[in-house]
Amino acid sequence: MNATKYKALWNVMKREGKRLVSRPLYLFCMVVAPLFCYVFFTTLMDSGLPQNMPVGVVDEDMTTTSRQLVRNLDAFEQTAVVAHYPNVTEARQAMQRGDIYGFYYIPEGTTSKAQAQRQPKVSFYTNNTLLIAGSLLYKDMKMMSELASGAAARSVLYAKGATEDQAMGFLQPIVIDTHPLNNPWINYSVYLNNTFAPGVLMLLIFMVTVFSIGVEIKDRTARQWLRTGNNSIWISLAGKLLPHTVVFFLMGILYNVYLYGFLHFPCNSGILPMLFATLCLVLASQGMGVLMIGVLPTLRLGLSFASLWGVLSFSMCGLSFPAMGMHPTLQALANLFPLRHYFLIYVDQALNGYPMIYSWTNYVALLLFMMLPFFIAHRLKAALIYYKYVP
Repeated sequence: MNATKYKALWNVMKREGKRLVSRPLYLFCMVVAPLFCYVFFTTLMDSGLPQNMPVGVVDEDMTTTSRQLVRNLDAFEQTAVVAHYPNVTEARQAMQRGDIYGFYYIPEGTTSKAQAQRQPKVSFYTNNTLLIAGSLLYKDMKMMSELASGAAARSVLYAKGATEDQAMGFLQPIVIDTHPLNNPWINYSVYLNNTFAPGVLMLLIFMVTVFSIGVEIKDRTARQWLRTGNNSIWISLAGKLLPHTVVFFLMGILYNVYLYGFLHFPCNSGILPMLFATLCLVLASQGMGVLMIGVLPTLRLGLSFASLWGVLSFSMCGLSFPAMGMHPTLQALANLFPLRHYFLIYVDQALNGYPMIYSWTNYVALLLFMMLPFFIAHRLKAALIYYKYVP
């Protein structure tokens, strides 16, 4: 590149810098919105999992054993017994009103039947309309029931003269050894925020890239932009997007330092591979944004395309639903979203600590997204020169 082209590139960058500082919308989308989302999501899920979710109890047995059962249930970190109801009907109505997420029912005679080995039945009801709350409370109530059942059986065995080892061998003939890997705390914040943060950043890159080019067409300044870049679409695009790249990558560095340095989220590969993956995501998202405005060179349609693709990314990347559990067609389509490849890199690098070469296919995929402007540049240049914006 000769001196004239360098000067043209610098002029386009200066022009874009002035446009960025002259419109508060850019400041909001490129700095304020990412920062707000980082803090909001990590604060919202600060505890990792919901805690002290309200449940009710219907204790018709009213014995020392049943009261101890309720106290043990209340001791679970995620469960808080907030009310006692005289019957199932009132507890069900409270759950329908949203006062509680579930209730535990201990029928009359439970203790006496347990002591007589007549298999009493306790019931628990959870509101699975709220899937996370219902699932977690179901797990706690089920565990409490199993512990109570085991305690009752152990008491019977002791009464028959069994030793502790004999009783435990009977109650648990197979010892289960579990090893939750990579997120052993079962921390929902770790699981979500490592993809939410880059996902929000990617969505904003889509929107800002499309907006910054689309507004040139709308305001009829596209030809001036091209002339500043020596009528080269490549110099014009590079000069416009490089300032964006710097700002968005700084926002990417910030969320990496915030998550892995300040909040100490697991990052077994070290932070440098994740910073490189973030840079690849930023560039890939910009390439995708250029494709969007090139295919639909109107501001409204381009922004609609960008917002739709960005929102779909959260569903297709494998975060909300495992990609391998999707229909084979959707599994293939998931590769059309940059966030999917970043998510796989994150799993390989930060969680598993694998070498970067292990994720080479995902890096190649992000490289292909970066190259998308090469396929749309001539169409985009024609739109910048000839397209007439219709309000």
